[in-house]
Amino acid sequence: MDASPDRLPRTAVVALVGLGALTLFAVGRRLATVDQWLMDAMDPGPFSVDAAPPPPDYDQAAAWAARPDTVDGADLALPELPAIDPASAPAAVFYLHPTTWLGQAWNGPLDDPAVNLATEDGGTKIQASAFNGCCAVWAPRYRQAHGRAFTHPDDRGRAARDIAFADVSAAFDAFLAQVGDRPFLVVGHSQGAMLGARLVRERIVGTPLQDRLVATFLIGGRIGVDDVGGLPVCAAADDLGCLVAFNARGPRYQGGGLELDALDPDTLKDRACVNPLSWGDPGAHAPAGAHGGAVFFDTPTPRRLPAFADAQCVDGLLRVTELGDLERDLPSRVLLWLMGPQNYHPVEFQLFYVDIRANAQARVDAWLAAHAAPSQVPPSQVPLPPSAPETP
Repeated sequence: MDASPDRLPRTAVVALVGLGALTLFAVGRRLATVDQWLMDAMDPGPFSVDAAPPPPDYDQAAAWAARPDTVDGADLALPELPAIDPASAPAAVFYLHPTTWLGQAWNGPLDDPAVNLATEDGGTKIQASAFNGCCAVWAPRYRQAHGRAFTHPDDRGRAARDIAFADVSAAFDAFLAQVGDRPFLVVGHSQGAMLGARLVRERIVGTPLQDRLVATFLIGGRIGVDDVGGLPVCAAADDLGCLVAFNARGPRYQGGGLELDALDPDTLKDRACVNPLSWGDPGAHAPAGAHGGAVFFDTPTPRRLPAFADAQCVDGLLRVTELGDLERDLPSRVLLWLMGPQNYHPVEFQLFYVDIRANAQARVDAWLAAHAAPSQVPPSQVPLPPSAPETP
């Protein structure tokens, strides 16, 4: 689906496990048939703006899944990868979570405890926490669109996406009011990546805010340069104001009905791909030995797992051919099965967690160095004034 957490609401877990049992007969058949059946079964029907939940009030803490003045999943950190004090963080992150609601309405509620728990477990803990080493993290709740709005887009889905984006845009205003003139990153996964791309394109590019944009990490979405208003794809580990994007898949991956724009598989080749192990030539293979580490906070003993995966960009996808053992519980294994062979969409952030974390810090450091006042630059690096012409 557009996005899915590692831990889903109880009703969704029951549905997925049941679906897995009912569809075991489909082994050996094209998985896309099962995917299409699932999407058809979950079709919310006609769209009505009056049926949408009421909009959030971003002046209220309850409207945020994470913010610097609350204790939340974005604070989670391993002892060897400590979090920065958000009060002294030199930069901020605006993070948009993936789809964490499965129901038969076009836009998800904000007051459902199961949905909010899924957002915590499937978003702020396992994804947004990767940025707490460099930045103060802000993560709004929003009236997320149904997954079908992204896998099988039509006029109904586009209307649902507009509602979700209206919330994201309002939350961004609240975010800007709180972070002052600090630099910031826009981060999102799956549905969050798609909405983040629109935010960058419509609210940041071509405005004074663009100079404060350290980079945008939009992972697991159908994202190209045009989607972010012409921002370049990051080509080096310390490039600024650029796009980091990738979709992780194995060599046996087959597209299915839960893929973004599932009816148009050729769009895979249009997606930007940045290799999170090399941050350089995307076509070059980066071996598992270059991997900083995966982190799975949803396992009994979370730890850094270095040299866990390799990576190479091939035809718009981040191909992973070497992979350690994925410690998944039953619902997560069912989810991975439903996504299709070697579709690593649900764990894209976790697979490259340490590498993303280190790179975010490197880009923030590069931004601060590029914008340092002369008094903050070491004397050896302060440019000398031009010499006065000699008097004859």
